[in-house]
Amino acid sequence: MVLYSLRRVLAGLALTVLVTLITFLLLSRSFEDMIATILGPDATPEKIAETMHARGYDRPLLLQYGEWLGHVIRGDLGVSAYTSLGVGPIVLQRMSVTLSVIVPALVVSVVLSILLGVWSASRGGVVDRVAQGISLIGHLIPELLIAIILVFVVAVTLHVLPATGFTSLVDSRSAWLRSITLPAIALIVGGMANITAQIRGAMIVELRKDYVRTLRTSGLSPRSIVIKHALRNAGSPALTVMSLEFLALLSHSVIIENVFALPGYGSFAFSASLQIDVPVIMGVTLVSVLLVTVVNLAADLANGWLNPKARLH
Repeated sequence: MVLYSLRRVLAGLALTVLVTLITFLLLSRSFEDMIATILGPDATPEKIAETMHARGYDRPLLLQYGEWLGHVIRGDLGVSAYTSLGVGPIVLQRMSVTLSVIVPALVVSVVLSILLGVWSASRGGVVDRVAQGISLIGHLIPELLIAIILVFVVAVTLHVLPATGFTSLVDSRSAWLRSITLPAIALIVGGMANITAQIRGAMIVELRKDYVRTLRTSGLSPRSIVIKHALRNAGSPALTVMSLEFLALLSHSVIIENVFALPGYGSFAFSASLQIDVPVIMGVTLVSVLLVTVVNLAADLANGWLNPKARLH
């Protein structure tokens, strides 16, 4: 298990270096545009070249990337080209806002999807049709439309929850819960669609296998067969879907944060890309890849625990 984990960590680090290097090389084509935007309407080719030289953007690209990577290893992500504020603290603060919405949404989605998927696969009938209906609704209705409906009905019409804004958990637990409820619900509907469908399908396959019939003839209770045996074997592919769903929620955060005016990671990354703020984009890319690596590593370790054969691949 240790070697299995080590291989995954090294692969994640290699992926991080590769992705950030490619991102930096692609952004290098925009160095002059960024400097021109910073200088404003009075920018001339001479001033742009002078500023490029002063900031070191005219040096060999691999040398610039190597210096950036060296600073990253020491915990320094640089400063914004526009605000001169540290990239690291801003990215982490924005990411904390996004994760405070995504993580509760994913946890609720997983719990409800497991209950609904297992129930529909083992019972069938009306419950199965309800599970399929929820999956269909989640696939057909985009998060943007769900968010707008929630704002109009719950916030504007009923005045139950706030439509916009974010309160930190440190400041007030109740206000934090109220501020993330609507964004989380908008994400939960779409999240349940994929996870429920996967768990339902995997459970149906497991419950039709020979070992389940053997367990039934041996006198084990249906609940024990479903929970202790079938669900564990069906959990491996479901974990992969859960990790992918987390990444999907992270990408959907751009839409949700703009609808509910949340100062989160997605809207911050979108603004940085519009401004061509190279240091911020590099910091956002780095944190995103590391987060993807951690989530995939957690899914791989869980798969390795559930299915020892997975450690061999």
